[in-house]
Amino acid sequence: MNMFLYIAIGIFVVAFVVLVVYAIMTLKSYKDMEKNVSKTLDELQIQMEGITSETTSLLKKANNLVDDVDNKSAKLDALFDGIKGIGMTIQSFNDTLKNLSSSINASTTNDNENASQVVKWGTVLMDLWQKNKK
Repeated sequence: MNMFLYIAIGIFVVAFVVLVVYAIMTLKSYKDMEKNVSKTLDELQIQMEGITSETTSLLKKANNLVDDVDNKSAKLDALFDGIKGIGMTIQSFNDTLKNLSSSINASTTNDNENASQVVKWGTVLMDLWQKNKK
């Protein structure tokens, strides 16, 4: 029975040694993994700093671009106001031309009637003169 006890203790010791060896191997691989994770996080932090600086630069450029667009838009507003004034001036000129044309048409109509009467009277006078001449 002593022998079974010694064999059991031997098996227990071998099993314990195997367990300790596997535990040590697991801890070593955990340590390697931790180093890799730490290295990856350090690289990620460096990349994030680069991204942050690039993002800040991009935001500054975007703000400058927005300011530039606002300034140019304000200048275009003044241009469009000027064009609107020119359009109103042309409209006023057109209205004046229409009024002048209407006035000339009315005048021409009255003058046509007067000219027509003068021609009729002239024809009558010519007829009378020719009759007197005969």
